[in-house]
Amino acid sequence: MVSPERVESMQKAWVRALERYRVPAADAYPAFDVLVAAYSAPERRYHNLEHLADMFRVADRLAPVVDDPAALHLAIWFHDAVYDSRAKDNERRSGELAVDLLGPIGVPSATIERVVGMVWATAHAADDGPPALRDAQALLDADLAILGASEERYARYARDIRSEYLWVPDAEYRAGRAAVLWRFLARPRIYHTELMYDEGEQRARANLRAELASLGERVA
Repeated sequence: MVSPERVESMQKAWVRALERYRVPAADAYPAFDVLVAAYSAPERRYHNLEHLADMFRVADRLAPVVDDPAALHLAIWFHDAVYDSRAKDNERRSGELAVDLLGPIGVPSATIERVVGMVWATAHAADDGPPALRDAQALLDADLAILGASEERYARYARDIRSEYLWVPDAEYRAGRAAVLWRFLARPRIYHTELMYDEGEQRARANLRAELASLGERVA
Protein backbone atom coordinates (compact mmCIF):
# COMPACT_ATOMS: atom_id res chain seq x y z
CA MET A 1 0.00 0.00 0.00
CA VAL A 2 1.31 3.44 -0.94
CA SER A 3 0.26 6.37 1.24
CA PRO A 4 -1.38 9.51 -0.18
CA GLU A 5 1.76 11.40 0.83
CA ARG A 6 3.87 9.03 -1.23
CA VAL A 7 1.58 9.44 -4.25
CA GLU A 8 1.90 13.21 -3.89
CA SER A 9 5.69 12.85 -3.81
CA MET A 10 5.54 10.68 -6.92
CA GLN A 11 3.41 13.29 -8.65
CA LYS A 12 5.96 16.00 -7.90
CA ALA A 13 8.76 13.80 -9.25
CA TRP A 14 6.70 13.13 -12.40
CA VAL A 15 6.25 16.85 -12.97
CA ARG A 16 9.97 17.46 -12.44
CA ALA A 17 10.85 14.75 -14.95
CA LEU A 18 8.58 16.29 -17.58
CA GLU A 19 9.92 19.78 -16.89
CA ARG A 20 13.11 18.48 -18.50
CA TYR A 21 11.13 18.52 -21.76
CA ARG A 22 9.41 21.85 -21.02
CA VAL A 23 6.07 20.21 -20.33
CA PRO A 24 3.95 22.47 -18.06
CA ALA A 25 2.65 20.97 -14.86
CA ALA A 26 -0.93 21.48 -16.02
CA ASP A 27 -0.22 19.24 -19.01
CA ALA A 28 1.67 16.68 -16.92
CA TYR A 29 -1.11 16.03 -14.41
CA PRO A 30 -3.68 14.28 -16.66
CA ALA A 31 -1.18 11.64 -17.84
CA PHE A 32 -0.12 11.08 -14.23
CA ASP A 33 -3.74 10.51 -13.23
CA VAL A 34 -4.16 7.91 -15.98
CA LEU A 35 -1.08 6.03 -14.80
CA VAL A 36 -2.02 6.13 -11.12
CA ALA A 37 -5.46 4.78 -11.95
CA ALA A 38 -3.90 1.94 -13.95
CA TYR A 39 -1.48 0.93 -11.19
CA SER A 40 -4.23 1.20 -8.56
CA ALA A 41 -6.54 -1.37 -10.18
CA PRO A 42 -7.75 -3.82 -7.51
CA GLU A 43 -6.50 -6.90 -9.37
CA ARG A 44 -2.94 -5.60 -9.20
CA ARG A 45 -1.56 -7.27 -6.13
CA TYR A 46 2.09 -6.85 -7.11
CA HIS A 47 2.29 -4.74 -10.29
CA ASN A 48 1.08 -1.65 -8.48
CA LEU A 49 2.27 1.65 -7.03
CA GLU A 50 4.28 -0.10 -4.31
CA HIS A 51 6.27 -1.85 -7.03
CA LEU A 52 6.93 1.50 -8.70
CA ALA A 53 7.99 3.10 -5.43
CA ASP A 54 10.46 0.27 -4.88
CA MET A 55 11.80 0.73 -8.40
CA PHE A 56 12.30 4.45 -7.93
CA ARG A 57 14.35 3.79 -4.79
CA VAL A 58 16.60 1.45 -6.75
CA ALA A 59 16.84 3.89 -9.65
CA ASP A 60 17.96 6.62 -7.25
CA ARG A 61 20.78 4.39 -6.06
CA LEU A 62 21.77 3.63 -9.65
CA ALA A 63 21.84 7.31 -10.61
CA PRO A 64 25.65 7.37 -11.06
CA VAL A 65 25.40 4.92 -13.98
CA VAL A 66 22.31 6.45 -15.61
CA ASP A 67 22.65 8.68 -18.68
CA ASP A 68 19.13 10.13 -18.90
CA PRO A 69 17.39 10.11 -15.49
CA ALA A 70 14.23 11.78 -16.78
CA ALA A 71 13.72 9.19 -19.53
CA LEU A 72 14.36 6.40 -17.05
CA HIS A 73 11.79 7.93 -14.70
CA LEU A 74 9.20 7.89 -17.48
CA ALA A 75 10.11 4.32 -18.45
CA ILE A 76 9.55 3.14 -14.88
CA TRP A 77 6.07 4.65 -14.93
CA PHE A 78 5.14 3.10 -18.24
CA HIS A 79 6.81 -0.32 -17.99
CA ASP A 80 3.73 -1.98 -16.42
CA ALA A 81 1.16 0.67 -17.33
CA VAL A 82 -0.79 -2.00 -19.18
CA TYR A 83 -0.93 -5.22 -17.19
CA ASP A 84 -3.30 -8.06 -17.96
CA SER A 85 -2.20 -11.44 -16.60
CA ARG A 86 -4.09 -13.15 -19.44
CA ALA A 87 -2.28 -11.20 -22.17
CA LYS A 88 1.08 -11.72 -23.87
CA ASP A 89 1.57 -8.20 -25.22
CA ASN A 90 1.57 -6.03 -22.10
CA GLU A 91 4.98 -4.49 -22.80
CA ARG A 92 4.07 -3.60 -26.37
CA ARG A 93 0.80 -2.01 -25.29
CA SER A 94 2.52 -0.17 -22.44
CA GLY A 95 4.96 1.29 -24.97
CA GLU A 96 2.05 2.35 -27.17
CA LEU A 97 0.44 4.05 -24.19
CA ALA A 98 3.67 6.01 -23.65
CA VAL A 99 3.42 7.26 -27.22
CA ASP A 100 -0.25 8.16 -26.76
CA LEU A 101 0.28 10.07 -23.50
CA LEU A 102 3.69 11.66 -23.97
CA GLY A 103 3.47 12.72 -27.61
CA PRO A 104 0.54 15.15 -27.28
CA ILE A 105 2.11 17.00 -24.33
CA GLY A 106 5.32 17.75 -26.20
CA VAL A 107 7.85 15.14 -25.12
CA PRO A 108 10.38 14.89 -27.99
CA SER A 109 9.98 11.91 -30.30
CA ALA A 110 13.58 10.80 -29.66
CA THR A 111 12.87 10.62 -25.93
CA ILE A 112 9.62 8.75 -26.47
CA GLU A 113 11.47 6.26 -28.67
CA ARG A 114 14.05 5.80 -25.92
CA VAL A 115 11.33 5.27 -23.31
CA VAL A 116 9.43 2.78 -25.49
CA GLY A 117 12.60 0.79 -26.13
CA MET A 118 13.24 0.52 -22.41
CA VAL A 119 9.63 -0.46 -21.71
CA TRP A 120 9.79 -3.22 -24.31
CA ALA A 121 13.00 -4.52 -22.74
CA THR A 122 11.07 -5.33 -19.56
CA ALA A 123 9.61 -8.36 -21.32
CA HIS A 124 12.83 -9.98 -20.03
CA ALA A 125 13.21 -12.21 -23.07
CA ALA A 126 15.68 -14.97 -22.28
CA ASP A 127 17.65 -14.61 -25.52
CA ASP A 128 17.98 -10.84 -25.51
CA GLY A 129 21.21 -10.59 -23.55
CA PRO A 130 22.14 -7.37 -21.73
CA PRO A 131 20.52 -4.29 -23.27
CA ALA A 132 22.89 -1.85 -24.92
CA LEU A 133 21.61 1.21 -23.07
CA ARG A 134 22.92 1.61 -19.54
CA ASP A 135 19.58 3.16 -18.61
CA ALA A 136 17.77 0.04 -19.83
CA GLN A 137 20.09 -2.09 -17.71
CA ALA A 138 19.19 0.08 -14.70
CA LEU A 139 15.49 -0.28 -15.50
CA LEU A 140 15.67 -4.06 -15.71
CA ASP A 141 17.66 -4.29 -12.49
CA ALA A 142 15.14 -2.07 -10.71
CA ASP A 143 12.30 -4.21 -12.07
CA LEU A 144 13.94 -7.40 -10.81
CA ALA A 145 15.22 -5.99 -7.54
CA ILE A 146 12.42 -7.85 -5.74
CA LEU A 147 14.15 -11.13 -6.56
CA GLY A 148 16.99 -10.15 -4.24
CA ALA A 149 14.74 -8.99 -1.40
CA SER A 150 14.64 -10.52 2.07
CA GLU A 151 13.05 -13.97 2.39
CA GLU A 152 9.94 -12.48 3.99
CA ARG A 153 9.50 -9.80 1.33
CA TYR A 154 10.14 -12.27 -1.47
CA ALA A 155 7.54 -14.65 -0.03
CA ARG A 156 4.95 -11.85 -0.08
CA TYR A 157 5.91 -11.06 -3.67
CA ALA A 158 5.43 -14.71 -4.67
CA ARG A 159 2.00 -14.77 -3.00
CA ASP A 160 1.00 -11.55 -4.73
CA ILE A 161 2.01 -12.89 -8.13
CA ARG A 162 -0.08 -16.00 -7.50
CA SER A 163 -3.01 -13.74 -6.61
CA GLU A 164 -2.73 -12.03 -9.99
CA TYR A 165 -3.06 -15.44 -11.64
CA LEU A 166 -5.92 -16.87 -9.59
CA TRP A 167 -7.68 -17.76 -12.83
CA VAL A 168 -4.93 -20.31 -13.58
CA PRO A 169 -5.43 -23.82 -12.10
CA ASP A 170 -2.84 -24.67 -9.46
CA ALA A 171 -0.99 -27.40 -11.36
CA GLU A 172 -0.78 -25.26 -14.48
CA TYR A 173 0.40 -22.27 -12.47
CA ARG A 174 3.12 -24.28 -10.75
CA ALA A 175 4.46 -25.49 -14.08
CA GLY A 176 4.38 -22.07 -15.70
CA ARG A 177 5.85 -20.27 -12.72
CA ALA A 178 8.62 -22.83 -12.38
CA ALA A 179 9.54 -22.39 -16.04
CA VAL A 180 9.91 -18.63 -15.51
CA LEU A 181 12.07 -19.10 -12.42
CA TRP A 182 14.30 -21.67 -14.10
CA ARG A 183 14.91 -19.24 -16.97
CA PHE A 184 16.14 -16.60 -14.56
CA LEU A 185 18.38 -19.10 -12.79
CA ALA A 186 19.86 -20.21 -16.11
CA ARG A 187 21.16 -16.74 -16.88
CA PRO A 188 24.88 -16.07 -16.37
CA ARG A 189 23.80 -13.16 -14.18
CA ILE A 190 20.41 -11.81 -13.18
CA TYR A 191 21.53 -8.23 -12.60
CA HIS A 192 23.36 -6.11 -15.15
CA THR A 193 24.67 -3.27 -12.98
CA GLU A 194 27.57 -3.95 -10.66
CA LEU A 195 25.77 -2.48 -7.64
CA MET A 196 22.77 -4.76 -7.98
CA TYR A 197 24.91 -7.76 -8.90
CA ASP A 198 27.12 -7.33 -5.84
CA GLU A 199 24.21 -6.73 -3.47
CA GLY A 200 21.49 -9.00 -4.79
CA GLU A 201 22.69 -11.72 -7.15
CA GLN A 202 23.30 -14.48 -4.61
CA ARG A 203 20.23 -13.65 -2.55
CA ALA A 204 18.09 -13.58 -5.70
CA ARG A 205 19.31 -17.03 -6.72
CA ALA A 206 18.62 -18.34 -3.22
CA ASN A 207 15.09 -16.91 -3.32
CA LEU A 208 14.43 -18.41 -6.75
CA ARG A 209 15.61 -21.84 -5.60
CA ALA A 210 13.46 -21.61 -2.47
CA GLU A 211 10.35 -20.79 -4.49
CA LEU A 212 11.10 -23.56 -6.95
CA ALA A 213 11.33 -26.01 -4.06
CA SER A 214 7.98 -24.74 -2.75
CA LEU A 215 6.52 -25.47 -6.21
CA GLY A 216 7.67 -29.07 -5.97
CA GLU A 217 10.74 -28.70 -8.17
CA ARG A 218 13.96 -30.57 -7.47
CA VAL A 219 16.63 -27.97 -6.83
CA ALA A 220 20.28 -28.85 -6.44
